[in-house]
Amino acid sequence: METPQINSESPEAIESTVTEPKPSYVKLAMRNMVRKRGTSLKHFFLTMFGLLATLVGLAYLTR
Repeated sequence: METPQINSESPEAIESTVTEPKPSYVKLAMRNMVRKRGTSLKHFFLTMFGLLATLVGLAYLTR
């Protein structure tokens, strides 16, 4: 009578998955930006417009 194997992976495969580093924050952010393209572009343009309006407003007030 054979006993069923609980784990079909070899120990080397398990060790390689444990020692792999987690993806960096930048890599995760880039992946998320590609996945949610419309939201990222909207936030980028809102930020750009807000920064430009702030700089123009400060230039106008300090002329």
